Amino acid sequence: MSNDSAVGKDLLARLDRLEAIEEIRMLPAKYALSLDMRDLDAHVNLFAPDIRISKEQSGRAAMKRWLDDTLRLQFTGTAHHIGGHIIEFRDADHAIGVVYSKNEHETGDEWVIMQMLYWDEYERIDGRWYFRRRLPCYWYATDLNKPPIGERKMRWPDRETYDGAWHELWPSWQAFWAHPPGDEAPQVAPPAPLGKFLETMRRGAPTPKIRVR
Repeated sequence: MSNDSAVGKDLLARLDRLEAIEEIRMLPAKYALSLDMRDLDAHVNLFAPDIRISKEQSGRAAMKRWLDDTLRLQFTGTAHHIGGHIIEFRDADHAIGVVYSKNEHETGDEWVIMQMLYWDEYERIDGRWYFRRRLPCYWYATDLNKPPIGERKMRWPDRETYDGAWHELWPSWQAFWAHPPGDEAPQVAPPAPLGKFLETMRRGAPTPKIRVR
């Protein structure tokens, strides 16, 4: 292969990666808008066609049915505010990501605010990027006028309180509280390899499972 051919191939690969990043970055924004405006067709089409909904159900039609039931039962209105988005590639057609989300929910006569992040898995299928999996990791949910101080920060109306999975992805949280600094100078680990920031922070920890409540 000539040097010009190698350079051209490298430029095409880099352009493909930039286009992939931009398309993936749009997915959470499209997710928020379509969910908040209750366009369920637009919403479920952001996911892989064979997306798994439960042990027994998969596919976009099943997801639409589940969403319709859930949204009508629990929420009058919602607003999802998307924050920082980190994307890392496993290969040309698979990537992972973390997205912050601050959400508001009108539920009956209460206004519930929520802070969370999503652990995402993305897949390119027939030239387009989709969600393969979204793992919601919650820090708190509470009435707007009731700050969620203390444990069991997930506080929905008429439900038992529980802990979210906000910290479960990250071993650094437990390590920070378990190892207060001593008198010695702190040691600093080397920077994460390029494109491995999330995986380095995860330190090989297993991804928590979604708990159905």
